[in-house]
Amino acid sequence: MNKITVRSAPRKNLNSKSASKTALKDTIAKRKPKAQLRHIPWNSIPIENLNSLLGRQLIVGRDIMLAHVLLKKGCIVPEHSHPNEQVTYVLEGALKFWIDGKEIVVRAGEVLTIPPHMPHKAEAVEDTDDLDIFTPPRADWMSGTDKYLR
Repeated sequence: MNKITVRSAPRKNLNSKSASKTALKDTIAKRKPKAQLRHIPWNSIPIENLNSLLGRQLIVGRDIMLAHVLLKKGCIVPEHSHPNEQVTYVLEGALKFWIDGKEIVVRAGEVLTIPPHMPHKAEAVEDTDDLDIFTPPRADWMSGTDKYLR
């Protein structure tokens, strides 16, 4: 049998840190938790009342958020934007959006897709239930720092 000898290259002293660790320290994304299978009845999630005209329920996954939003007629969602892509599906009622220089009324059974960073405002033109889907999840909604809604 032949004997194999492995020799490593001499190490350079970099103040006790290797060059690769120094260069990559803040560039590696932290691992996200593994997505989980869950079965969640809506009636098990309490409604968070943000004001007298607006309530919501949240289900948050690893990379996505589903919000059941309950708006009474006349509820105004002030103009805002966010880095999240949004899909709004109106289950009942109607929402009027001011977005991209247009007024768009989204009625029951209709969907509006909103790209990230696009300013938009909405008004419930009748009592409305909708589902809003966000990716990534809205950090401000999860932490309660969404003062524009309260």
